[in-house]
Parts: sequence; C-alpha cells; structure tokens
Amino acid sequence: MRLIDLYRLVVKRGIANDPRTASEIKDSLKKSRGEFRKSKGPDKKAFDREALANPYADTRILYGDPDRDVKTVMVGIDMEMPEILAADRLNDKGETIDLVMAHHPEGAAWAKFYDVMRIQVAMLKKLGISAEVAEEMLKERMAEVERAVAPANHMRSVDIARLLDMPYMCCHTPADNHVVTYLQKLFDRKRPEKLSQVLGILKSIPEYFDGMKKNAGPRILIGDPKKKAGKIFVDMTGGTEGPKKIFPRLSQAGVGTIVAMHLSEEHFKHAKGEHINVIIAGHIASDTLGLNLLLDAVERVEKLKIVPASGFVRIKR
Repeated sequence: MRLIDLYRLVVKRGIANDPRTASEIKDSLKKSRGEFRKSKGPDKKAFDREALANPYADTRILYGDPDRDVKTVMVGIDMEMPEILAADRLNDKGETIDLVMAHHPEGAAWAKFYDVMRIQVAMLKKLGISAEVAEEMLKERMAEVERAVAPANHMRSVDIARLLDMPYMCCHTPADNHVVTYLQKLFDRKRPEKLSQVLGILKSIPEYFDGMKKNAGPRILIGDPKKKAGKIFVDMTGGTEGPKKIFPRLSQAGVGTIVAMHLSEEHFKHAKGEHINVIIAGHIASDTLGLNLLLDAVERVEKLKIVPASGFVRIKR
C-alpha cells in the first residue's frame, strides 16, 4: 500500500465513523474551500490544501514520499523524536520499518488540531443542546486551546524524521471517531442500568482490561457503583476536552453519565456540582481501542505488519 493510499483510507474511515452527518461534513469542507478561494498572496500560498478534502486538521502525512510503498508500520500513541530514532535504530538491526504512525498530532497537525473541536457542536446538538449555545461555548474553549498550543516547537519530531528520511504521519480524530462510535453503540445496545454495569462493560473490552493491568483502566470519577447510569454520553472525540461550562447544559439535556478518556481538574470541578456521573475509561486504553478499530478496517483492504510502540498494543478483532 502506498503511503498516500493509507492516508486517504484513514481519512475515509474517519469520515465513515464521524458523529456528524454527511451533510455537516460536506459543509465543513465547503467552508475550507471558500476560505481558500478568498485567500490571496502569502495566505493563499501557505494555505493547507489538504483541508480541502480532509476534514481533520490533526491527521496528516508529516514527512515522506506519498508514493512510497508501506508494508511495515511502527504505530504508537505519542511518536516523537525518541520513537523515530528507535525506528531508525531497529532498521539498522534488520527491521524494515517503512512508516512511523503517531496517534497524537505532531508538526503542523498539532499546531492546528484545535480546529477539529468543531465536531463537538454536532455531538452536543444530538443531545438536544442548541447549535447557538454549543457554538458560543465552544468558540471560547477553542480559543483557549489555540493559545495553549501556539508557543510550542511543533516541528521538532518532523525535522528528525526528515533528517533520518523516515516517513511519518499522524492519525488522531479518525481513530477517536472509531472509539466513540464503537462505545456509544455498545452502551445503547446493552443499556446498563447502574454505573457498576457501565464499568463492567468497559472492563470486558481487551484494551481496557490491558489498561487495568497497567493501573490505567476504567474507574468511576464522579458517582457511586450503585447509582443509576441514566442516559450515557461517550465523549471521546473532537480534539480535546470541550467547554468547562457545558456540564449544566448536559444535565438539562438528560445526560446521566459521561464516559470520557480523561478529565482535567478544572473540568472535574465544574462537573462535580451538576449531578452527572463521570466514568474515566482511560486515555491510552481508549486511544489504543480507536487505533485498533481503525487498523482493523485498514487491514481489511491490505495487510500490514504493525510494530506496536509508545503505549499502543495491537489487538485484532
């Protein structure tokens, strides 16, 4: 499989599992095309043209010839300088790694990953929260995340990949879309009544059981095992945590339990007083589940040799 074909397939599978409707995704791409048409001079030359066909700013080929054949991929959650150096070292020892694939965004994809947070508006709309309220709250949160990532040295790992001539890509939201779709369908089908049952479902999933063995598995953050779960909202895509002020709205929308990858201390404080249960599934375990589901879809098209690293464990279904 060529690198460009792998990249396009990843994006395609991300779209297939996106919580937005096809129309909403089409509108997002249409907006990017409109911005490109209106841009001039340096802005037009620097415009990220991948945004014209790929709705995920956090998923890109970061370095490498798009036509390069890929057979062996080193996959991990955070694939940065140490992992790229390790891939190069493994090749010196006889391995044949053709591509390093990171889950978390790097390079230019990291610099603008906040753009995918727009997905959260569609998720909140599905819960009955008005688009106007969701967009206003998200606007503030996106600006906060943008300010946080702006000072970073985004290109460090990409420069190492270039110096070592190691093809490099990242795949964030397409994988996260898979875990959200998978878990939400699972909970909707099984309809657990109590938090203990929600926890039991998570623990039965191999990636979360593996997380338990590493002291990073599912746990109840807010609530009690005997409490009723109510309406379950799986909140694991859209770049990062959403607006801190959204919890009262979720409560009003009838959400009884949030199942999330993680929750910051500030978000925890805002959620605690809103009588919403919160279950933390585990960050790395959730990322691993999303990547495994995505790789299963990829390997139904063409088999790859996967070399797991950086917290990722390959589990096939």
